Amino acid sequence: MRQERFLLVRLFLVILITFMVTESRGDLHSSVVKYKNSTINRADIKKIARYDHLIRYFSSFSYFVPHHTVSPNFIRALILAESGANPSAISSKNALGLGQILLTTGREAASILATSKTHFRYVTHERLANLRAADLFDPAVNILLTCFLVAKYNYKFDGKIELVVSAWNAGEYTESLSHGQHAPFQETENLIGKVNAYYVYLLKQRIFR
Repeated sequence: MRQERFLLVRLFLVILITFMVTESRGDLHSSVVKYKNSTINRADIKKIARYDHLIRYFSSFSYFVPHHTVSPNFIRALILAESGANPSAISSKNALGLGQILLTTGREAASILATSKTHFRYVTHERLANLRAADLFDPAVNILLTCFLVAKYNYKFDGKIELVVSAWNAGEYTESLSHGQHAPFQETENLIGKVNAYYVYLLKQRIFR
């Protein structure tokens, strides 16, 4: 298995199981417990499997630290939790596509990738440099940006799932994150619980190899 500095399976399981068992403060504990036995139905497995070649490909890059990549199962879990693997999904806050990415966030990430020396299949530097809202409905573009952003937040927040998902959902500059605490919003806490549950389920079931 490829070494994963920031999304080590054992690290995540230890952090999350410890959190579920020992923490009782706030709503995050309730959210994690609420979703901890969640499973992924066959229909959603089939949906996410359509994009498996893209998830495997874009999660194989070391975006921030050499030889360290993001977990494909974490990307699958995040996409399922955010959009149900619907590439046309639009949230009430106008987050778009599989990973539910805001255009402003997507453009910031895309501009960095567009000037990098890394060349990707499926997505050109020119397209990244001129990212439009419609591009976020393209699974290849969305999954590339999702993998890049998850790698960024893993690096910035040392792979702590509650902080990574908080940055994803509430923004990386949310004040609580600077103090090493998750974003104290119900939507964020529910997403942390759901992503955790889906991630653990995918790891245990070994559906994707």
